[in-house]
Amino acid sequence: MNLKFAKMHGAGNDFMVARWPEERNLPDAATVRRWADRRAGVGFDQLLLVRATEHPDLAAFYHVFNADGAEVQQCGNGVRCIVRFLVPDGTGDSLMLGSRAGTVEARLEGGGRVSVSLGEPDFAPAALPFRARQATRAGQAAGARQESRYRLELDAGTVEFGAVSVGNPHAVIPVDSLDAAPVGIIGPQLQAHPSFPEGVNVGFVEFCDAASIRLRVYERGAGETAACGTGAAAAAAVGRLWGELGEAVRVEVTGGVLHTAWAGPGHPVWLSGPAIRVFEGRIAI
Repeated sequence: MNLKFAKMHGAGNDFMVARWPEERNLPDAATVRRWADRRAGVGFDQLLLVRATEHPDLAAFYHVFNADGAEVQQCGNGVRCIVRFLVPDGTGDSLMLGSRAGTVEARLEGGGRVSVSLGEPDFAPAALPFRARQATRAGQAAGARQESRYRLELDAGTVEFGAVSVGNPHAVIPVDSLDAAPVGIIGPQLQAHPSFPEGVNVGFVEFCDAASIRLRVYERGAGETAACGTGAAAAAAVGRLWGELGEAVRVEVTGGVLHTAWAGPGHPVWLSGPAIRVFEGRIAI
């Protein structure tokens, strides 16, 4: 059986997107890794599989798999590409989608842009999950309570960060120079720290002004990517918590520009940006 798919990207964060046959089990990790191979497969950061749903308010349900084969809860750029996959020529429309992270509202805009609501950022350690008792804050045990900043000792030294869930877990590290940030060193060390039993996406953020940041993200199961939608939302939320950012934020990533908007506690964070179809193909399953 051949599976028809679309190769898509959102600011360089790339995906294989397909409607998965209802009669088949979801692919195993080895299959996902084979398809993710950039030399011998399709090549992607995440695999996005769309399935039908009987829920009357939902257009579809989707699954997200990282390139290492693990299924994860959410992908901000990915859901934007799913919306464009489902409605390739639509503008001015809105639809609701289901995911492991819950229900997602999406809006189609002009110029190939899509905005999605990722829900209200959750800073509670249990939401990530994050074992804050193993962390330190200013050299003291942080306990399980929520803090605005945490510290952990890594092989590379002490790292200070904010922690938030936006459907999936993120640690946000402030840096003076994004270009000089040790993404490939601290990223995998923090991601694998036992304080994050399910792993964590690690963002490195340079605050430019109250309305703009620069961002690099080391994603769990994928490594550093050209863009991370939930990472952009997480960095904007943590930056606002710290008093560094306002409601609307321009996020410059390696692959382009994303935009976030968060009115504060009690409100969802919105992510906006391009959703581009690159090519279509078929692959044997």
